[in-house]
Amino acid sequence: MKVISILGSTGSIGCNTLKVVEHLQDVCVVALGAGKNIEKLAQQIAQFNPEFVSCEDEICAENLLEELHKLRVKTPKIELGEKGLIEVATHEQAQTVVSATVGAIGFVPTLRALEAGKRVALANKETLVMAGELMTKAARENKAEILPVDSEHNALHQCLRGESKREVKRLILTASGGPFRNKSKQEIENATREEALNHPTWNMGDKITIDCATLMNKGLEVIEARWLFDFAADAISVVVHPQSVVHSLVEMVDGSIIAQLGVTDMKHAIQYALTYPTRKPNCLPPLDFAKLAQLTFEEPNLDKFPCL
Repeated sequence: MKVISILGSTGSIGCNTLKVVEHLQDVCVVALGAGKNIEKLAQQIAQFNPEFVSCEDEICAENLLEELHKLRVKTPKIELGEKGLIEVATHEQAQTVVSATVGAIGFVPTLRALEAGKRVALANKETLVMAGELMTKAARENKAEILPVDSEHNALHQCLRGESKREVKRLILTASGGPFRNKSKQEIENATREEALNHPTWNMGDKITIDCATLMNKGLEVIEARWLFDFAADAISVVVHPQSVVHSLVEMVDGSIIAQLGVTDMKHAIQYALTYPTRKPNCLPPLDFAKLAQLTFEEPNLDKFPCL
């Protein structure tokens, strides 16, 4: 039985992780870390029965106790704030820690997980953007492991399995182009929040969806790839692929290209990280090549998207 804990359990990646756990019979959840979404956290506790949970503050803890009482659910140990997240990340029973919080709040707990020798399934790219050298050093020194959950980096991880680094010429991250790919600079400047959140291919949380609209997220992903795979920035490139079927590619020194293709569902990358190095059947529909019609690629427009 694989035992996991989740940082950011009530967010998009956290909820999808728990959907994957529902499908996998040999994975159980020992600890959950959340913020203010207490109703969702209470439902997760009722379903997965963790030993330990964390929420943002005392008011959240009081509300959580009330929700659990309504649900007639056994109350786990509760801790607050960053201290609580660190306890989730370093829980002695957890073998894998899913780092799925958004932003800098995930930095210290993720670092502590690596220092504790945990396998970290990393969705919080900000930790590597802020302190990639520190994170990778902690992983090396404590024989910990970082497995990427971002679809593009997860794809690169799959493409690089069994390959010699010296035979790799470059890493190629794909980008959908976001909702503004065919918009003018003026249209982008006048765009509404709702338009920016209308991602054409992926269903994600608000923060990452906004960053995808400006291609800021892709710029962060280049930095993330640099630290995850130890390649120089000039050996990492980005190509726009509107269909989001090819999640990333690796170009070898002989000109061969290795690509990972799959449906646009984060549960695929999450399950890969949870079950690695084995692969298991999942609940996702297969990729139907007959219905794909065509796959297109183009250079990103750096004038319209200077964040990249």
